[in-house]
Amino acid sequence: MENNSSPESSEKIVKQNGIVSNQLSEDGITNESLGNDHIGVEILSVKPEKLYEAISTLRGYGFNYLQCQGGYDEGPGKCLVSFYHLISLGDIQDIKEIKEIRVKVFLNRDSDLSVPSLYKIFKGSDWQERETYDMFGINFADHPNPTRLLMPEDWRGWPLRKDYIQPDFYELQDAY
Repeated sequence: MENNSSPESSEKIVKQNGIVSNQLSEDGITNESLGNDHIGVEILSVKPEKLYEAISTLRGYGFNYLQCQGGYDEGPGKCLVSFYHLISLGDIQDIKEIKEIRVKVFLNRDSDLSVPSLYKIFKGSDWQERETYDMFGINFADHPNPTRLLMPEDWRGWPLRKDYIQPDFYELQDAY
């Protein structure tokens, strides 16, 4: 048996950006391709200050529905992430390819945890952004109603952060 791979050919492996990432770059929107997920959906990362412009442009490309917005914590001392899953609700008879994209914004937990609200582009982001704020403390600038959604207004902290310390006792005496 002959091995056709040489050390020179293995060094030539280059990470390629996805189609949407390349198009955004051509349109002057800085982004980073994160490859594809397990089902082949392209994932890209943008800086917080470029999010609104990137999402507006993606909407112009035909990604006209915000299916999901949420957040997650990579772990203590690591980034908090605000993510967006956009799909295209085009002509239902023209399903030759699935049109969907995932966009992530990585935020240093020790600095400004603020991203622009997408409410002006997608009205459905209202409660999703409020839930992400409520659970992770990510602020959405220019949100029309930036109040807690799930937790009481006087709750301290962000319950889904991995470094969250649950209070031992939270006003249980008022329940009886």
